[in-house]
Amino acid sequence: MKLTAKSVSRVVLAATLIATTTGGVAFLATTSASAASTLGASAAQSGRYYGAAVAAGRLGDSTYVGLLNREFDMVTAENEMKMDATEPNQNQFSFANGDRIVNHALAQGKRVRGHTLAWHSQQPRWMQGMEGSALRSALVNHINRVASYYRGKIYAWDVVNEAFADGGSGGRRDSNLQRTGNDWIEVAFRTARAADPGAKLCYNDYNTDSWAAAKTQGVYRMVQDFKARGVPIDCVGLQSHFGTSIPGDYQTTIQRFAVLGVDVQITELDIAGSGAQQADSYRRVTQACVAVARCTGITVWGIRDTDSWRYPGDSPLLFDGSGNKKPAYNAVLDALNAAGPTNPTTTTTTTTSTTTTTQDPGPGGCTATASLNTWNGGFVANIKVTAGSSALNGWSVSVSLPSGTTVTNQWSANRSGTTGTVTFTNVDYNGSVAAGQSVEFGFQATGSATGLSPTCSAR
Repeated sequence: MKLTAKSVSRVVLAATLIATTTGGVAFLATTSASAASTLGASAAQSGRYYGAAVAAGRLGDSTYVGLLNREFDMVTAENEMKMDATEPNQNQFSFANGDRIVNHALAQGKRVRGHTLAWHSQQPRWMQGMEGSALRSALVNHINRVASYYRGKIYAWDVVNEAFADGGSGGRRDSNLQRTGNDWIEVAFRTARAADPGAKLCYNDYNTDSWAAAKTQGVYRMVQDFKARGVPIDCVGLQSHFGTSIPGDYQTTIQRFAVLGVDVQITELDIAGSGAQQADSYRRVTQACVAVARCTGITVWGIRDTDSWRYPGDSPLLFDGSGNKKPAYNAVLDALNAAGPTNPTTTTTTTTSTTTTTQDPGPGGCTATASLNTWNGGFVANIKVTAGSSALNGWSVSVSLPSGTTVTNQWSANRSGTTGTVTFTNVDYNGSVAAGQSVEFGFQATGSATGLSPTCSAR
């Protein structure tokens, strides 16, 4: 997202009124707690985050920094980690402004979303005129260098940004990157995984909020294909730049992507309007996220209205120009607190199609936890491998399947067997796992997932 104004098509101005078909989510709270009083703390109660896009040039503004430090637990650099900022001249990398944001966030105990490794826009001048194999090599080199530099410091990368076209085709955007070959997005994700195995890898786009939109369907088909073929993708980012209303099927969109076995992150939220109307829209977005187990967090694109790329035409954020809380702030806080606390040690979350079980990693070795998307006659299992107190150089996960259940494919892992006890082992890019960190793989199967309980051992 640029700080300068975009075309009107970048903002969704009308809702698509389609009934939401998503089932509810039940969080199992084991302890009582008073409502949290900040956005980050209230989101953390249900295992989510609430973040903001941050500009390095505003870190000298005491009001801005005070709100950032108090309210948010995830940070995204607005422009400082994009291609033109990090590689202004070919093979000459500049990380100073990105480091200012990352170091501030980490010093405050916050996590960081990396934005973005590959984009048709905000390319450095030297890249804009490149094409073909030279551009492909430059892209791979850029991703390698930037993701490797920040390795271990980034929670999630927007690996590819805005690669699909607007309009009714649901196809790819014509760009110099697309013209290097239709596999360029896959190459970007595989390169990012090798460069930073511990970061979640996301595809990020705008105008993908309504399930009925052709663009949404195009992104969905790509993610579905990537998961089926083992291309490493962990999350989908919905930018969600809204006018005065949101799509009626917004929660459906979140749920449909989640069923594919990826997290959904609302990455660049801002909403036009004011007062009760704006507050209600922010409430609805927040409720849609907390209703889906794999909607893991929300980031607003800026902190105060005057920091927004949409100002002065709109005042779309949670704080006014003086840093005062707006009615929308209270609406978000109430919706996050209504989700209730979860037990960070063992939590089971259930929707109409997803069951997730998590537990603490053991002291050394590794643990494996399963997230299931089931339907009549089959399921997809996404397995998270977490290192204990020691780093892993390789891992092996065994899964005992019920009688009649058969694995049909897997991704991000090697496999031995299809029925009975099936063993999965790491591939070359996800065998090294730092202490306390996680990697994921998945598989699809026919039959029942009843009693599925993976076990992990270090190799």
